[in-house]
Amino acid sequence: MDVEKSKSAKPHYHGHRQRLRDRFIKGGATALADYELLELMLCMAMPRGDVKPLAKSLIAQFGSFANVLAARPEDLKTAKGLGDAGIAAIKIAEACALHLSRERAMELPVIASWEQLIDYCRARIGHLKNEELHLLFLDRKNRLIADECHQHGTVDHTPVYPREVIKRALELHASALILVHNHPSGDATPSKGDIDMTRKIIDAAKAMEITVHDHIIISRAGYNSFKTLGLI
Repeated sequence: MDVEKSKSAKPHYHGHRQRLRDRFIKGGATALADYELLELMLCMAMPRGDVKPLAKSLIAQFGSFANVLAARPEDLKTAKGLGDAGIAAIKIAEACALHLSRERAMELPVIASWEQLIDYCRARIGHLKNEELHLLFLDRKNRLIADECHQHGTVDHTPVYPREVIKRALELHASALILVHNHPSGDATPSKGDIDMTRKIIDAAKAMEITVHDHIIISRAGYNSFKTLGLI
């Protein structure tokens, strides 16, 4: 009889998972700690086994919940106990977050929804290990048409050709644009190269009656706006 009971008994983590789900459904993400939210995500992809230790170790390894979601698949593979299903679940969550923030950024004129724009930029490139320059193309009502990565690598060492930027803006029938790039170092202070490149693009844009609203530098610690700094 005892043997039969032990075979039919559910593992201890089954009840824990149900309690996590109930808390999430009733209170949303704020009802859970970061590791619990990650745990709930992982248990959907990894139905067998207790994933709480894995969730805690991932946050410890990468530094934060956001960093786990933003981590590259090859980096996630270094985490002990995390397989392809778990990695896929994490990257799907990141993709959903980016899609949601982009949709919200497109709903209103960018200039009128500054906080949503910054949130979107942070989610998009704030946690990247390498520098990227993105161009946000806007229509006449300052709504987002497209977000395109124009360059990988530091602005100081990789040339940015203003003619290519303006050509792409014309192809998209954009009336304005915002430059956005990240500083993985954590310091969002513009470099001389950032400033020089921005001025060249502004000059080229003026000739085609395209407005450069701003150049935003994103870092993990915060952000800087060329317009706020008086550089535009």
